[in-house]
Amino acid sequence: MKNNLISELSDRGFLYQTSDENIGKILEEKKMTVYVWTDPTADSLHIGHLVPIMMLSHFKNFWHNPILLVGGATGMIGDPSFKSKERILLDEPTIAHNTEKITEQVNKILHISKDSILQVVNNYDWFKEINILDFLRDIWKHFSVNTMLAKDSVKSRIENSDEWISFTEFTYSLLQAYDFLYLKNTKWCNLQIGWSDQWWNIVAGIDLVRKNTWENVYGITCPLITKADWTKFGKTESWNIRLDETKTSPYKFYQFWVNTPDEDAIRFIKLYTFIPMEEINEIIEYSKANPEKRLIQKKLAFELTKMIHGLKNTESVVKASDILFWGLKNNENYDD
Repeated sequence: MKNNLISELSDRGFLYQTSDENIGKILEEKKMTVYVWTDPTADSLHIGHLVPIMMLSHFKNFWHNPILLVGGATGMIGDPSFKSKERILLDEPTIAHNTEKITEQVNKILHISKDSILQVVNNYDWFKEINILDFLRDIWKHFSVNTMLAKDSVKSRIENSDEWISFTEFTYSLLQAYDFLYLKNTKWCNLQIGWSDQWWNIVAGIDLVRKNTWENVYGITCPLITKADWTKFGKTESWNIRLDETKTSPYKFYQFWVNTPDEDAIRFIKLYTFIPMEEINEIIEYSKANPEKRLIQKKLAFELTKMIHGLKNTESVVKASDILFWGLKNNENYDD
C-alpha cells in the first residue's frame, strides 16, 4: 500500500476536484472523518454508484473514519441535478427499506463485518426535528438566490420551456449543505466526497460550515463515469446493472464486466478493484501484447463479482461462462 492516499486516488483516476490544493498534505497530517452521501431512491445501488463508495473504502484503508449518509429526508424531495423532470416522491416505509438494503451492500464493499459496523446516518433523523422558521432564519439566510439560479442544473430547467423546477427541488441543495454542518457539529466530520455533479452542493456545505463554526472542512469529487463513447454510466437498460442479485444475477453481473471494451476495462480495473497498481500495470502491458486473452476483463469481472456476490458464486459463474464461451472443461482461477 502506498503511504500517500492522494497519490493512490490520483493513479486510479478518482480525483476530479478538491476544495483545497493542499488536501494531500492535510490528509497525511490528520485523521479525517469522511462521508459519502446517497439518496435511498431504490433498494439497490447500481454500478454507477460504486465509484464514490470505492473511494470511501480507500479512505478507510488509510485509517480515516468513514460515514455513509443516507438521505432519508432529501430522498423524499429528490436531487434536481441534471434531471429533466421532477422525481417521484417516496414514502417513509420505502425509504427505510431502501436504506437497510443499501447499508448491507456498502458494508460488504468496505469489508466491514458485524463486529465492526459501518457508521450510517440518516438525515431524516435531524430534519424531522427542525422548525421551518428556525431553518429560514439560521440556514437559508446564508445562501444567495442569485447564485442558486446560476447553478447549471437549476438554470437548465428554468430556461427550457418544456421543463420546470418546483421550489421543493430548488431548495434541495440547501438541505444537503446543512447535512455537512450537522455532521461537523455532531460527528466531527470534516470531509465530504461525491460525484463531480455534486460539487455545488459540497461547496455550499463547506461555506455553511465556515460561516457557522469558523472552521475549515473539505470536499473531494470523483469524475462521473462514462463509457468510451461518453454515454453516462448506468443510464441505459444495458448498463443498469444492480448489486442486488435478485435484480441482476451474478452471471449477468460477471458477463457485463467480462464483455467490457478494452478502453473502458483499463479505466474500470483501477476504479472498481483493489488490485495493487503495480499489478494492474503488469496486467495492462500483458494484455496489450495478448489482447485475445482479455485478461483485463477477466480480472475485472472476477474481482468485482467476488466483492459483490462472494467467492462461491463467482467461481460458479466463471465456470459456466468458460464452458459456454471458451469451451473449457475446467475453471481457470483468476483470483490471486
